Amino acid sequence: MEQELLIRRGELQDLDILVEFNQALIYETEKKQLPVNVITGGVETLLKTPSLGFYLLAEKNHQVVGSLMITTEWSDWRNGLYWWIQSVYVHQDFRRQGIFRTLYKFVKQQAENPGNGLKVCGFRLYVERENTVAQKTYQALGMKESYYHIYEELK
Repeated sequence: MEQELLIRRGELQDLDILVEFNQALIYETEKKQLPVNVITGGVETLLKTPSLGFYLLAEKNHQVVGSLMITTEWSDWRNGLYWWIQSVYVHQDFRRQGIFRTLYKFVKQQAENPGNGLKVCGFRLYVERENTVAQKTYQALGMKESYYHIYEELK
């Protein structure tokens, strides 16, 4: 019997699956393989440091089928936090089944009372220019393309 999708916060016991999902995401989006110890360290640091953010996991029949990470950005213009949605991954066998839609709905519910006395003023994410499938999904959920371009300098 198929169970409903369960959304929950990530915990240290989820380290291996989150590392696996991040490796798959990096390969799918950038065709890169990063050192597993770097990815593991990054995931573990976030799981152990709630001030940096949190992971949400989607489970179906006791199997993790999707995840995303939330980090924050303070906006002095809006006197609130933007929640950045990052590291979005849905296992290939479960795509196009509403997993991300359910995760995003849960994110929005959690933002109603973030528990830190601050308000969440919006949600942001970045998506590769070529990933039109994801862009259409985000648009269908009410997100709009931002006015801003992102620039970076990596070290």
